Amino acid sequence: MSRLSRRGVFAATAALGLLIAAPAFVAPAFAADVTIGYQTGADPAKVAQAGGAYETATKSSIDWRKFDSGADVIAAIASGAIQIGYVGSSPLAAAASREVPIETIYVAALLGDAEALVVRNGAGIEKPADFKGKKVAVPFVSTTHYSLLAAFKHWGVDPKSVEILNLRPPEIAAAFTRGDIDAAYVWDPALGKIKETGKVFTSSAEVAKWGAPTFDAWIVRKDFAKAHPEIVAQFVKVTADSYADYAKNGASWTVGSPQVAAIAKLTGAKPEEIPELLKGNKFPLLADQLSEGLLGGGTVEAVTQTAAFLKEQGRIDAVLKDYGPYVSRVPAEQAAKLN
Repeated sequence: MSRLSRRGVFAATAALGLLIAAPAFVAPAFAADVTIGYQTGADPAKVAQAGGAYETATKSSIDWRKFDSGADVIAAIASGAIQIGYVGSSPLAAAASREVPIETIYVAALLGDAEALVVRNGAGIEKPADFKGKKVAVPFVSTTHYSLLAAFKHWGVDPKSVEILNLRPPEIAAAFTRGDIDAAYVWDPALGKIKETGKVFTSSAEVAKWGAPTFDAWIVRKDFAKAHPEIVAQFVKVTADSYADYAKNGASWTVGSPQVAAIAKLTGAKPEEIPELLKGNKFPLLADQLSEGLLGGGTVEAVTQTAAFLKEQGRIDAVLKDYGPYVSRVPAEQAAKLN
């Protein structure tokens, strides 16, 4: 696998003990009231989100809540505040390792150049050894945190020799602009902002080649999936249809197009940056989801490997014998049967 978020888990740790069942609210006009946590990465499904396609397909009232990190999403889904959420492979692996009752239902993106390590101009970082003693910011236990540690391991840089700071993307952009940090590993729109006064040192596409791929995924609370399988299947179908539309017509998603305008509105990224941001990741179609490479087995393997790395780095206490229960192919199979 190669594109994990985009995007943390120390912040969620305290909330993991608060696991309660998420209630299924039923109103006469809707199949259910659903709260969904999304993040600011650019992806084709943002067009469907902006246009109300999810509400139409699921016949549900949806409260969309924006989060700055996977850690915050995990905390919210663990407490029952949201039922469906968007997280990166690192927070997903950490949450599964702590047995948060979730299932992965769609591999949303295989991460590449849309996540990158940027060094500030004038920080004096020209080669990996120069990171020693520098301040590097990253959202902890995010996909970029995983990639940063993997990069340091590849370069032979001791993480303890670097002052690694836990900051959310908006905080990273502000700290970078002030000169408070020397480098940061993050995604857009913060990535675009820090590129203005810095240069890309490496990206998740390159780190993936070193054996540490990352991806983003949609997850759902198990109790909600059991109570509302039809809603989850329709959610997957709308997402898959959005990706299929981009795969077929992505060349027309240019500055000034309604698709780019919708994505820019929800992410905060500049419209002129959206086309390249979309090219920075791979968006698996429904057939890909059903393959052995993803929900058919590859995703479980990737989560297992990520958990092992997090354990090695001291980010989680233990790994599970089997991560299979935290990945479900069923919603994608049901989505494939829908017209």
